[in-house]
Amino acid sequence: MSLFTTYVERGNEEAGVGDSPDSAAITVEGLWKIFGPRAREVLDGDDRHLDPAALREKTGCTAAVRDVSFAVRPGEVFVVMGLSGSGKSTLVRCLTRLIEPSAGSITIGGEDVRAASPARLREIRRHRVSMVFQHFGLLPHRRVIDNVAYGLEIQGATRAERHARAAEILSLVGLDGHADAYPDQLSGGMQQRVGLARALAVDPQVMLLDEPFSALDPLIRRDMQAEVVRLHREVGKTMVFITHDLSEALKLGERIAIMRAGAIVQVGTAEELVGAPADDYVADFVRDVPRANVLTLRWICRDPEPGEPLDGPELPAGTRVADAIGVASASSRPIKVVAGGELAGVVDRVDLLAFLAGQDTPARATA
Repeated sequence: MSLFTTYVERGNEEAGVGDSPDSAAITVEGLWKIFGPRAREVLDGDDRHLDPAALREKTGCTAAVRDVSFAVRPGEVFVVMGLSGSGKSTLVRCLTRLIEPSAGSITIGGEDVRAASPARLREIRRHRVSMVFQHFGLLPHRRVIDNVAYGLEIQGATRAERHARAAEILSLVGLDGHADAYPDQLSGGMQQRVGLARALAVDPQVMLLDEPFSALDPLIRRDMQAEVVRLHREVGKTMVFITHDLSEALKLGERIAIMRAGAIVQVGTAEELVGAPADDYVADFVRDVPRANVLTLRWICRDPEPGEPLDGPELPAGTRVADAIGVASASSRPIKVVAGGELAGVVDRVDLLAFLAGQDTPARATA
């Protein structure tokens, strides 16, 4: 057992962090954040339900987060997305009370964050939750290894313990050989890797990432998205990722919450958002998404027609439509779509062509 492992176990015990993976989950219920001189009055009355413009005109207050509820599963990448001003960054800061919520409940690992004393809240931030912001916030006068080890230093780890762990995490994020560099000697993408490494070094249960890549060039941003996917696969942390970019949300999120004017409009998988948008706002968001690359056969399969042959190729219901096109093209028989070992339906070339043409219900050929 490494010195660092011993240290983390000791720190977790002091912080009251349980070993159960369920303790890493986040639950938010009825969360509000209202800014303005009459915030309490607004919250206690009916004005909170006014639309944003009317609320500001009548009370001078802004409801940045409006009655938000959601739960994040242990080990999940949960993405919150929305346009500028939708409330997503305020929401993520409320989770650890960097911004104090006006009402509602927040639990992390089963603990009531809003009930925590200032001392207890510091322990939660030190041991349970790490944040990565758009602006890297690296200490320019410290070497990379000392930036990565900073959280461990705050926790009280010895120099040997924190440097050993920092070197381990630098290797994990692909920064071997850069431990002695200073931040201004690194590219933007490398600096953000240092930010990720610093967040991972304290072995948090939860990582909160607030638009961490929005200041990066598109190619670097794409590389960093792939890095998050890889890191999540390797370390399995619960992540709440904030973004205004739909393609980023679809790439990273196991589930996605879309916010508008402080409220959550819809929560779902990429498939659910693209295949069954809750309203016109969500539909407009996902309008240009290549549906064949997101939706699976379960969305377009149908019941077999009387006498239709069922001896064709078989594909799981979770197969993307784009991946089924080649199989359908090569077969004169319908594809059998299977879920849980049972026949869920069939799909053939006509169905796929109708789907690609944008028809909700596959048109059947008459000839």
